[in-house]
Amino acid sequence: MNDFLQKPILFVGGKGGVGKSTTAASLAYAAAEAGKQVLLVSTDPAHNLGDIFNCAVGSESVQVTDCLSVLEIDAVKEAETYIKGVKDNLSGLVKSSLVEEVNRQMDMAKTSPGAEEAALFDRIVSIILEEREHYDFLIFDTAPTGHTVRLLSLPELMGVWMDGMLERRRKTNENYSQLLNDGDPVEDPIFDVLMKRRRKFEHARKVLLDHEETGFLFVLNPEKLPIEETKKAINQLEPFHIHIDTLVINKVLPEIADGDFYHRRKQIEQPYLDEIASVFSNKKLFYVPLFSEDMTDIDSLSVYAKYLTNTESIR
Repeated sequence: MNDFLQKPILFVGGKGGVGKSTTAASLAYAAAEAGKQVLLVSTDPAHNLGDIFNCAVGSESVQVTDCLSVLEIDAVKEAETYIKGVKDNLSGLVKSSLVEEVNRQMDMAKTSPGAEEAALFDRIVSIILEEREHYDFLIFDTAPTGHTVRLLSLPELMGVWMDGMLERRRKTNENYSQLLNDGDPVEDPIFDVLMKRRRKFEHARKVLLDHEETGFLFVLNPEKLPIEETKKAINQLEPFHIHIDTLVINKVLPEIADGDFYHRRKQIEQPYLDEIASVFSNKKLFYVPLFSEDMTDIDSLSVYAKYLTNTESIR
């Protein structure tokens, strides 16, 4: 297998419809066929793994081959579980007269912008931290680019946000100790909960930024919009020290087709292929042809995977 595929954690992203799920599933299948234990996780609301592997897939892992298991994360359900967990944590830490108001605020937070991404990332973090010792590879099939960028930037953003919360809580405790507790430190279970979550996210952030352990692969087609979206994603993730070092250019028109329509499409495609080679010259590029049939079963995944594991597909 290619050296890039030796990284135990891999995120596959890209614009909707470019072939992310097929790419992620093919890589997972190839690794499993090589005898590696693989967990393939979909975070895309438009889940495709069940269709690809012709089985029912949900929030708990399902084994589809001897070495390959898959699961699909439902962001809405994760948000509900996430908020319920926060409620349970706080229920014993606040006065009974405030519980109803706390629950109301939590229910409002569930529908606030970013709530689903935060809950989804919390589940991803748990999978990474808890399942790494059970699998050789964790491969994440992510949602379309904008969602992926927000998701992958969360470790940095939530770290800053939680540091602010911890600092405010620390000052509140200091003031309370000085004014009402004769200077003795106070026990603060809320501060302890925040610190526990802060350490969890910090651990996840280190894993995501460890280039020996975690890789990020984007899929695009030789067309204007996928190219532009990939450029933006790379630029948006760089400030968070997340580097996209490998691209899969999918659905490249094959050389063997013929006809006027095909030749016209090849003429349109070639400048985009030239642009990809130029703009992304510092990336490792894998080229996968447009196939005559849909990639909808394990046999087709095997064919697709050959282009991702064969050095002849790199240009």
